[in-house]
Amino acid sequence: MMRALLQVVLNGVALLIAAKLIPGIHFTGGLLYLLLAGLVLGLINLLVKPVVSFFSFPLIVVTLGLFYLLINGLMLLLADALLSQLEIDGCLPAILGGLVIALVNWLVRAFTSEAEE
Repeated sequence: MMRALLQVVLNGVALLIAAKLIPGIHFTGGLLYLLLAGLVLGLINLLVKPVVSFFSFPLIVVTLGLFYLLINGLMLLLADALLSQLEIDGCLPAILGGLVIALVNWLVRAFTSEAEE
């Protein structure tokens, strides 16, 4: 339970970092809306992303995994469609934002997995 709440907060923080770093991603909500955005992004990554990844497996293999960047961007565009206070101006900012979010999540997992062991 605690890990799920931590993941929601981290998704929200990663989304805020992406909005600050990437021109073309605009987040205008407050702290509570940021947590809601983290929850929505987490649910999209939990429910939709595995299905999309499964069906796009041949493209992932052919591009040596680079297609994951496009999948992350599409998941961020889906979050944009569901959240009113998040705006993404196109596919390239979505892909770059997905890359930033993936890097933040990867860094957090790298440091927290050692602490749990």
